[in-house]
Amino acid sequence: MSGSRTAPLSRARRFTCAVVLALLATAHAPQAEAQSDGRLSVETWLDWERVSDPRISPDGSRVIYTLRWVNKLQDRWESSIWIVNADGTRKRHLVDGSSPRWSPDGSRIAFMAPDDAGNAQIFVRWMDDEGAVSQITRLTESPSNLEWSPDATRLSFTMRTEAEDPTSKNWSISLPRPEGAEWTKSPRIVERLVYRADRVGFLEETFQQIFVVPAEGGTPRQLTSGDMNHGAPTWEPSGQSLLFSSLLVEDADYRWAESEIYRIDADTGEIEQLTTRKGPDGRPVPSPDGRTIAYVGRDTTALDYVESGIYVMDSDGSNARALTTEMDRSPGAMFWDPDGRGITFNVSADGYANVYHTTLDGDVTAVTEGPQMFGVADVSAGGRAVGMWGDAHEPGDIYAFSVGAPAGRTRLTAVNDDVLHGVTLGEVEQVWAESSFDGLPIHGWVIKPPDFDPARTYPMMLVIHGGPHGMYNGGFNFGWQEHAASGYVVLYTNPRGSSGYGTEFGNAIQYDYPNHDFDDLMSAVDEVVGRGYVDESNMFVYGCSGGGVLTAWVVGHTDRFRAASSNCPVINWFSFVGQVDGNYLRWYADFEKFPWEDPSEHIRRSPLMYVGNVTTPTMLMTGVNDLRTPISQTEQFYQALKVQRKPTAMIRFEGEWHGTSSRPSNFLRTQLYLRKWFERWGDHDDGPVTTTDQG
Repeated sequence: MSGSRTAPLSRARRFTCAVVLALLATAHAPQAEAQSDGRLSVETWLDWERVSDPRISPDGSRVIYTLRWVNKLQDRWESSIWIVNADGTRKRHLVDGSSPRWSPDGSRIAFMAPDDAGNAQIFVRWMDDEGAVSQITRLTESPSNLEWSPDATRLSFTMRTEAEDPTSKNWSISLPRPEGAEWTKSPRIVERLVYRADRVGFLEETFQQIFVVPAEGGTPRQLTSGDMNHGAPTWEPSGQSLLFSSLLVEDADYRWAESEIYRIDADTGEIEQLTTRKGPDGRPVPSPDGRTIAYVGRDTTALDYVESGIYVMDSDGSNARALTTEMDRSPGAMFWDPDGRGITFNVSADGYANVYHTTLDGDVTAVTEGPQMFGVADVSAGGRAVGMWGDAHEPGDIYAFSVGAPAGRTRLTAVNDDVLHGVTLGEVEQVWAESSFDGLPIHGWVIKPPDFDPARTYPMMLVIHGGPHGMYNGGFNFGWQEHAASGYVVLYTNPRGSSGYGTEFGNAIQYDYPNHDFDDLMSAVDEVVGRGYVDESNMFVYGCSGGGVLTAWVVGHTDRFRAASSNCPVINWFSFVGQVDGNYLRWYADFEKFPWEDPSEHIRRSPLMYVGNVTTPTMLMTGVNDLRTPISQTEQFYQALKVQRKPTAMIRFEGEWHGTSSRPSNFLRTQLYLRKWFERWGDHDDGPVTTTDQG
């Protein structure tokens, strides 16, 4: 990070983690030498920093944000809060913690940080010269969604509380246990539809409720109740009430695709329902005068994927109307104009992120355009804004700008300029291909190795995203740039079913995933191969989650890749739906019929059914704690390959839930194990896969 840095950060930057040295020792020497010569290296990840959640002071003069860095000794990401003037001067560390929020008068910030016992708590710091910090709460569960009341006297937040009607009350038994006996732990009794979650494990019988607490500290007061989850609240300008989304009906779990917007009185807890349609409505944002409420929603349809739109309604819930549904792109964060006549909003679509504006008549215009990753994070009362900007070669940093003229932005952070100094990154180029199935335009990108020579050919990696309703973008990606620095062309695309390209494109895989998205991927590969710089005998493929599904599908339908890595995949849809975390109904809805009514679709769409066709050496990598794509799915594919004596390996990541990269060391392992496997099976006589002269 450019500028001043605290001593602990400097020491951390100078320390080289032993685990990385051990991992790097497994890499082939020619690669390591090439990377040290002005190329991005894997150990750079230990010096990487991330900035996020910038917030601008009410008067527009100062910006606070969260800075995250790698704790190399404890193998985790740490966070602290920094502050900088809106003109980029006086950047400095403020306090350890995260999620900072300015008070409406700018005199204080509220933030989250662990107490002495390591429990997450709410703190307040005064922004005068003394900088006194007070611990506001002493909670036993972690708070979230922190927000100030308009008069700065209270803070709202959400927290999980025990069920009012616990299952355990129906299972009280009397055991004849002898005194002093050491019996096994009592069984876990489950009766609820949703009983476990990835990155949590088995859910205790708790539900997210809304609380308020005095800003000077005191006892939090619970506003909502009931055995159901309540969404993040936002204060209305009067300071008397809050808006939130939920579904306050007894069978809410079974109506997983629905939610409504409610108002709750901050003193009495009285609740008023504002929306009534069948469909998901949420993320309410009141206008400055409180007369109008903007929100995001859509109607429930038979379609699997539908882009959402911005709606507005009068404060009493009447006169609801759509503003952006014809745009057919889902909105991100929304910010009212100071005069309440329009809304600025973020959109991640068509492979990039930009800012748009809509009037209350639904006149939508692009505020920014182009191949960039740009979004507004916060706006002051005077229209001064702060947000994140990045592109294919610039990791995201924080900028200040006028919300109406973001082109004149001022850069406030440059956290990775130091570690990227002297590093040559690979060129990133957009790719468009026509699907061989139906001519559908498929968007993607290639990253070329640094010092790319068009007269040579290079090994290529195809990377497949998850979801399946996800979207790769044209922003900076450390992992892919590091693969490119090791001599690979990296191709990543958005096949049919991806989000951000409209409802029709996203819904093109309904009851048909995987299938023709495979054609889209292969067409993109053909497009890049046709450019003449790819060694077609050295192509590789990998992906995680939905990308793991498609990778397993790819190797069952083609032998054009030298090796593959199906990471955190779904292999057997028939068994998966009964193993996944969260609400099972969401996954059953991806199929026309329940599997006990007709299992044919679950079988037809399962990669396991095509494992007999696989000739590609296929590795699998999955976190042992994964509940989203449980490791039993990985085991099924591994065992099916192994029993046929086909080349395979299973890497089980310790300490990981869904994905393989939440721990810094596991990100490094993922990068290196991928290339280790690809080098092992690449078309070469000895040594790693390397570039070869064309022809």
